[in-house]
Amino acid sequence: MNRFVTILVIILLVVLIAVGGLALLIRQSFPQTSGEVNLPGLHTPVEVLRDGMGIPHIYAQDEHDLFMAQGYVHAQDRFWQMDFWRHIGAGRLSEMFGDSQVETDAFIRTLGWPRIAEQEWEAADEETKSVLQAYADGVNAYLAEHQGGRLSLEYAILKLTNRTYTPEAWQPVHSLTWAKAMAWDLGGNMQAELERAVLLPHLGEERLADLYPTYPDENPVILPGFSLSASAPQGMASSADYTTAGDELRLVLARIEGLNRVTGGGLSGLGSNNWVVAGSRTSSGMPILADDMHLGIRMPSIWYENGLHCSSISETCRFNVVGFSFVGLPAIVVGHNDRIAWGVTNAGPDVQDLYLERLNPDNPDQYEVDGEWQSMDAREEVLLVAGGPPVTIRVRQTRHGPVLSDTDEELQALAEGAALAEGTPMAVSLRWTALEPSTICALPWASTGRRTSTNSAPPCATGTCRRRTSCTPTSTATSATRCPAMCRSAAAGTGPFRWRDGPTAANGPARFPSRSFLPPTILRPVSSSRPTIAPSMPPTPTC
Repeated sequence: MNRFVTILVIILLVVLIAVGGLALLIRQSFPQTSGEVNLPGLHTPVEVLRDGMGIPHIYAQDEHDLFMAQGYVHAQDRFWQMDFWRHIGAGRLSEMFGDSQVETDAFIRTLGWPRIAEQEWEAADEETKSVLQAYADGVNAYLAEHQGGRLSLEYAILKLTNRTYTPEAWQPVHSLTWAKAMAWDLGGNMQAELERAVLLPHLGEERLADLYPTYPDENPVILPGFSLSASAPQGMASSADYTTAGDELRLVLARIEGLNRVTGGGLSGLGSNNWVVAGSRTSSGMPILADDMHLGIRMPSIWYENGLHCSSISETCRFNVVGFSFVGLPAIVVGHNDRIAWGVTNAGPDVQDLYLERLNPDNPDQYEVDGEWQSMDAREEVLLVAGGPPVTIRVRQTRHGPVLSDTDEELQALAEGAALAEGTPMAVSLRWTALEPSTICALPWASTGRRTSTNSAPPCATGTCRRRTSCTPTSTATSATRCPAMCRSAAAGTGPFRWRDGPTAANGPARFPSRSFLPPTILRPVSSSRPTIAPSMPPTPTC
C-alpha cells in the first residue's frame, strides 16, 4: 500500500511539474501590461492603457511616438502572425517550414510580390516612409528584448523542426509585402474566370451565360453614362480554345486554392457591405454608419482593435481615433474619431487576367506581339530552404506580366493543352493591377482618423485623398460626420476599363493593354436618401 502511494505521489509531482513548466513556457510570451518599459527612440513618454477587454489605447505627444508604440504593442500581442504573414508576402515560407513550401514560394516569387513592394517603398512619399519606419522601429524594439519562446509560444514549437530559425528585424517594406497578400485575398477574379473556363467546353457560351449572367442593362449604375459594349473585343478566347484543356484547368484551380489556403482567401461567401443613413432620416439628426467586412475567419483574427490618441491635438499630432488595425501595418483602417466614423469594403472589380502567349517555336523566350516576336524579361530567384539546399527558379515576364506556367506544372499543362488547339507552343501569363507599383488603399483611409487644430474634417472625409487612386486592393470607403451631419462614399483603387467580366483567359490583344483605368468615384454628401454624382467634392465642412 505504501509503495502504491509513493508511486502515485511521484506521478502527481511529475504531472504538476510538467503542467507548471508548460504554463511557464506559455506565459513567458504574454505581453507586459503594467509597469514601465524603456523604449529607445521615443521623443517623449508614451502611455499604453488596456481596457477590461485587453484592448490597448496608446497616448503620445507626437505621431512618431504614436506609431512606434503601436508597432511595439502589435509585436507584443501578435508577432508570430506578423512574421508568418511577411514570409507569405515575400515568398519565403520555406525558410521557416522547409521544402513543403517550396512550390508556394516559387509561385509567389514568380508573381513578384517582394520586388513590387521594394519599388513601392522607393516611390513612397516622405510622410508614408516616416510612418512605416516609426512602426518598424517599435516592432524591432520589442524583438531586441524577446526571442524564442519569450517572443511567442510558436517559436518554441518551431524549434522542434527548425532549430536554426531566428526572426529577422522588421523592415518597412515588410508591411508592403503583407499588403500584397491581402490584395491577393481580395482580388481573386482569376479563380472565378478559371471556374467558368472549366465549365465552358461542357455547357457552351449560352448555358454558361445563364449560370453567370451579366449585369442587367436596366439596373442602376454609379458611373454616369456607363453602358456595356454590345460585342466582345478582339482576341478573346472561345470555348474551342479550352476543349482540350479542361482537366488542366481543374488542376490550375487546385493550385490557386492551395495558395488561398495559406492566405485565407478565395472562400465562397467572402465579401463586404456597408451602408449609411443621412442625419435627416434619424431621430437624433446624426447619420448612422454600418460596415461589415467579410474577410476569412482566422485564428488569430486578421483585425486588431486598438486606439491611437494624441495627448493634445496639434499640427504634429492629429489623431484621436479608435478602431481596427491590421497587425503589420500602422494606423487604424476602420473606426471613428470624435467627429467622423468610416468603414472600408472591397470594391471587387475585375483586376486579374490570364493570357495565352504564343511562343516562338525556335526560341521559347520570345512571344508574339502584333505578328512579331518579342523577347521576354528573365531573372533568377533563389529560395532558401530550411534543412535543405537553396532552390533556384527562373522567372520570365511578358508585357502582360509574369509567366506562371514556368514554375507551375498545372499551368504548364494548361499551356500545352492550349498549344494543341493553337498549333504553336504556348505559355500562360498574368496581368494584375497589384503587380504594378501602387500605394496601399488602406493607408489613405487610415488618415481619416486625423484631426487638425482648426477642427476641419480629415482629408478622406473631404475627398482630398482621392488623388492617391493608384492603390490596391481597390476599396470603397463610406463615412459619416457629426458636424455637419452628412454622409459620403468614395471608391479608390485601380480598376481597368474593360468590356465586361470575361469567362475565360484572353488570347491575343490585352483586355486593358493601354493602362486605361476607371476614375475614382466620389459621391456628393446629400440630405436626401439618394446621393448624386459630383465631379469634385464641395468645400470642407466646418463647425
